[in-house]
Parts: sequence; structure tokens; C-alpha cells
Amino acid sequence: MLARVRGCTIFGVEGKMVDVEVYLSSQLPSFDIVGLPDAAVREARDRVRAAVKNSSFHFPPQRIIVNLAPADLKKEGPQLDLALALGILFASKQLEVPTDWVYLGELALDGTLRPVRGVLPMVMAAREAGCRNLLLPLANAAEAALVKGVRIVGAESLEQAVAILSGRQIPPPIPAYKQPNSIKQDDFQVVKGQENAKRALEVAAAGGHNVLMTGPPGSGKTMLARCVPSILPPMSEEESLETTKIYSAAGLLPENSGLITKRPFRSPHHTLTPTALCGGGHNPRPGEVSLAHNGVLFLDEMPEFRRETLEVLRQPLEEGTVTVTRLQSSYTYPSRFMLLASMNPCPCGMLFDPEVECVCTQRQIHNYRHKISGPLLDRIDIFVEVARLRYDEVAGTGRGESSAEIAARVAAARARQLKRFAKHSLTCNAQMSGQQIQSYCKPDAAGRDLLRNAFTRLRLTARAYDRILKVARTIADLEAEKNILPKHLAEAISYRQALHY
Repeated sequence: MLARVRGCTIFGVEGKMVDVEVYLSSQLPSFDIVGLPDAAVREARDRVRAAVKNSSFHFPPQRIIVNLAPADLKKEGPQLDLALALGILFASKQLEVPTDWVYLGELALDGTLRPVRGVLPMVMAAREAGCRNLLLPLANAAEAALVKGVRIVGAESLEQAVAILSGRQIPPPIPAYKQPNSIKQDDFQVVKGQENAKRALEVAAAGGHNVLMTGPPGSGKTMLARCVPSILPPMSEEESLETTKIYSAAGLLPENSGLITKRPFRSPHHTLTPTALCGGGHNPRPGEVSLAHNGVLFLDEMPEFRRETLEVLRQPLEEGTVTVTRLQSSYTYPSRFMLLASMNPCPCGMLFDPEVECVCTQRQIHNYRHKISGPLLDRIDIFVEVARLRYDEVAGTGRGESSAEIAARVAAARARQLKRFAKHSLTCNAQMSGQQIQSYCKPDAAGRDLLRNAFTRLRLTARAYDRILKVARTIADLEAEKNILPKHLAEAISYRQALHY
């Protein structure tokens, strides 16, 4: 007796269809699963056996062979439990086999269906495979319903799932999704002084550029970084779907939640490992660079991170993806984010301070600064000094420009970029390639002379030259200028020499 049902598994942040083939033979009772199952899938044998018996069904005392196809794809997680249980019921003639259904869900020993991670990418994979009906835990139904063109049916137990498939019970209504709690956003209006830093962050937000802020402790670097999400433009529907899919695959999407509409802001602790930053692990999951996709990754006190951890950033900053390679497989995670980082000018933080003397030795300063490699610094677009505030600035009662006002200018600049890149599938200036830089970043004769002098005096690399042009293009967009003028280039060049390095 043979039955075939369809399930799905997670591979990186993508869903992969799995055919679950169940064969019953009249031999000594056993239960074998083949097709590269991981430990969670192999342990499904005991969960499925107990769930079937505790749901008032007959577990056949025969040899059961389950093949998970394709056989060369590693199957991970407990989301195949429901497909395994229904396959056994189908093969033992306890239930008629319905066609064009996909089954997802983890089974408890009493037959209850528990929610699983990665439902959104798995439902998208089922739709692409032509499946139009999907049965899964009721707790995952709101998330699955975000994908249009697929009939979503939720169930709370194996017994209820069988009753729904048999037509003896009407499917329960899908719970209304709740919006995930967004991170509290600070407003630039409460930031005292630091007008130069605010301007640099406005330019960075308008073009999606990377920023490194340097200054003494207590000057407001962290507060400025936490205000950046309040001026970023809203995510498009496609960006929301991409970000939600990553969080779903990572198991970080709250139960019954809908699309993530606020750009993520990730601020990991400096003790995180390279694997936690880029993704991977025994059961590969997205790392911080992927969880910050379409949002902001903030590294507070950047030199406190281990050098080998920081070097992981080079590929995602350049390519917008990170690839984790294992012996039998390779996982690619999206990781296009805006990098914000902060650091002190020296270990004590008082170097270049006119009022407080620095107590660090030259050796200590050298070791502290060189925790960040030159190639990584070269991938940062904007360097900005955040100086110590004066008493009048701290004690003043006046309020600065609000985030809403800055966000309006940023949104207008992004709209100009979207119009410009309509044929290139880009969303901001920071994503331009070398060919696009040549097309859209053409300075005049005076601008070329300015760039020539800066290139020689600052000993710029080719990458730094391109990044100056990108930043200048963003500054021109903020001023609604079609062409890049010398004043735009001058401001962009100033952001390359602001760091005393």
C-alpha cells in the first residue's frame, strides 16, 4: 500500500517542496524515514506514532517506509510531522487521499498541531509549485494568509485536520493578524545640537549609505543612530514581504502576525560571533546582517567587536547577500542593509578633545583603531565627527528639526531615485554599480578638478572614489538638482576626511 502527500521544508530562507511517500508492507513492524532527514525529522517517528494513537486512529502494525523526495535535499525541522501522519492514514485506508493539498505542522504527542517557523516562504513555494490548498496549524494561518492565490485551512489537532479533509467539519476561521510590535523610534527633535551629524545622517538615509560616527563618550552617537529609523522611507510591499519571509524563516515572527512594515533596526552586542552575524550554524539560520535586510544594522563601539567578526561584513556590504557554505549544501541569505557604526577616537575617548587630556599611549591608540581593517573602512560612505556638546547646547530649551520634516525630504529624494532606477530594479543610490555610476554621476569640469585634487591629497582608492560620487548624487537629489554640482562633491568629499585616521 502506497500513499503520496506533499509537504514543504526550509532551505535557508526559501521554501522547498517535499513529496512524502509512505509505503506499508506486511513485514515485522518498523518505521524508517529516508531522504536526508535531520534529527528533528527522524524523531518524528515517535511523535507521529503517539499522535496517531492519541487521536483515536489506528497505527498500522506493519513495516512503514517513508521516502522524502527529492532524496538529495536535506530536510530540516518538524514541519513534516502532519504530512507523515496523514500519509500513514492514507496508506492504511483510514482516509481518502485528497489531491492538490500541502500539509505543514508539528505534532504534539496528544495530536495537537503546534506552529512551525518559516511558514511564509513555504506557502510561497507551494504557490509557485501550483498547489492551491494548504492545511497547517491554526496559529500559523494568519501568516500563511498573507500569500494570495492559495486557500489556507487551519486546524488545531490531527483529529480536526482529518475531520476537515473528510468534510465532516467546517474549517475554523483564520485569526485576524496583529501587527508586530515595532521598535520605539526616537525623534531628531530631542537631539541637542549636532547639526553636522544630523545632516550626514539625512544624506545617508536618503541614499542608503553606510555611516561611521566618531566622537567622545556621551556626545550622542547612540541617540543619533536610534533616531535614523524615524526618517527612513516606508517599505514597499515587496520589501515588506522579503523582510517578513526572513523573520519567518528565523522563527522570529510573532504568532498571528502580519507583514513587517517598519524597517528593522538591529543592534547586536559586541560579543556576537561571526556565525551570529552572517548566519549559519548546525541548523542554518539567518544572521544579524539578514535580519537587518531593508533596514539598519547598528554596531555601537565598533572596535569592541572582534576583528574576524567585522570582516564578515565585507561580502554583504558589497553584494547585498551573504553565502554560507557547508559540506553538503550552500545557503544564500539576502542582506542589503544600511550600516551605522560608532566609535571613540581612542580607548579613553578623549583624543582631540580640547578640554580633557587623553591618557592613551600611541600603541594603545594604534591597536584600538586598527581593529577595523582598511578594506572594511573603504566600504563606508560617510565618516562624521560627533563632537562634545557645549553647556549652552545641553541646557538649551530650543528644539531642533523634527524627524517628520527630515523624513519628508528623504522620501522626496528616494522618489527621485526610484524614478531614475525604474529599469534597473534598484531602490537607492548606494546600490548603483560601476556602470550605473558612469551613467548617472557625471560631474562637470570644475567637479572633475575637485575630485582630482581630493583623489591625490586623500590618497583615495577606486572604491572610495565611486562612493564619493554616490554620496554626491544623493546630495543633489536632496536639493532636486538634475546634475551633480561642485558643492555637492565638496560636501561628499568632506565626509571622507572627517575621521582622524
